[in-house]
Amino acid sequence: MKAGSQSLPAYALFAALLASAGLPIYIHAPKFFVDEYGVSLAALGSVLFGLRLLDVVQDPLLGRLSEKLRDHRALAVAVACAIMAGSMYALFAIPPLVPPLIWFALTLTGVFSAFSFLTICFYAQGVAKADTLPGSGHLSLARWRETGALLGVCVASVAPVAFGSFMGAPFSGFAIGFVVLAVASVFAMRGEWRSVGLPEATGFGTVLRDPVARRLLLIALLNAAPVAVSSTLFLFYVESALQAPGWEGPLLLLFFLSAALAAPFWGLLAERFGTKQVLLGAMVLAIFAFGGALFLGAGDTLLFAVVCVGSGAALGADLTLLPAMFATRMAKIAPSAAEGFGLWSLVSKFTLAFAAVTLLPTLQLAGFDSGSPSNPPVAITTLTWLYAGLPCVLKLLAIALLVGTRMEKDET
Repeated sequence: MKAGSQSLPAYALFAALLASAGLPIYIHAPKFFVDEYGVSLAALGSVLFGLRLLDVVQDPLLGRLSEKLRDHRALAVAVACAIMAGSMYALFAIPPLVPPLIWFALTLTGVFSAFSFLTICFYAQGVAKADTLPGSGHLSLARWRETGALLGVCVASVAPVAFGSFMGAPFSGFAIGFVVLAVASVFAMRGEWRSVGLPEATGFGTVLRDPVARRLLLIALLNAAPVAVSSTLFLFYVESALQAPGWEGPLLLLFFLSAALAAPFWGLLAERFGTKQVLLGAMVLAIFAFGGALFLGAGDTLLFAVVCVGSGAALGADLTLLPAMFATRMAKIAPSAAEGFGLWSLVSKFTLAFAAVTLLPTLQLAGFDSGSPSNPPVAITTLTWLYAGLPCVLKLLAIALLVGTRMEKDET
């Protein structure tokens, strides 16, 4: 075993930190500010979309900044982790010092900006790390990294429920736990941010001129959108469409735990049968799972648990195999990878922005009222089709693109 493989648990821990600041924010933050401060869904959706527009400008620049700081990445990462943890604490644990919507925007700007920089540094460093690993380095690293990320999502998704049960302060407890995780992650990864052996930057043009890289970015956009949709609407769907308040935490845990448990197996299947073929199979599984949710209604909690297992398992493939394919391509055309993963980060987060700015206002226009025991039928129908129907359409488009993408033998 090469020495490089001994530090893979540190990559899993750092991935858990980043994942805790990603999807869970879209799951918890909008509903928290609606229920706690009475902010409208439409206003929150607009703010989230505005922050993602900021990313259009800043993510490519953060990719360049990561490259400029390659000789000082350990310090830069520590500072960014401090900003992200402090902003997360302010978001959930400090009562707004200004109007709640402004506080929401300010604190999330800190969280998202630091998250972007850290994600770019982390995945770019991973491309070099994979070269030190035996066998299929990118898939091996992806299994550790994405399994850690999914476990982080599992814990972060249910942490507010757990803290609420034992401490009476669900989101303050979550914020404190996040700060502790940030400190532990920085410590674990302290020796990994080495610039020795890192290739020189090649620029965004190299990535964007490559037809395979462009196609993978587009597939990532379409394939991540169903995750963004389901994450944004999950709590609302369980509470109002299934009329199962109190089941949000266990069902979220089941969903993400299924993803975490499935991720290593998808990686093993990809090594044997090819990444592209296995990813296509997982996409088909996701369509069947989300399609099943279209036919559920009030009281169908146990049937929805089956949907959570299927869609969660498919998510494990999405978050493991597609980044591995992109990283393999970056190793060929842009080995420094910082700019490439700056674009990847932008694409991934744009889907969440699109979900927020379209879905939340649409629900409000349909007459949906979070927490109400008697939403009108049209609101519940709209919620169901947005949560379950839209992901099926997006997955079909992603499948069509992936089928038509010609990959080299070692990338498939």
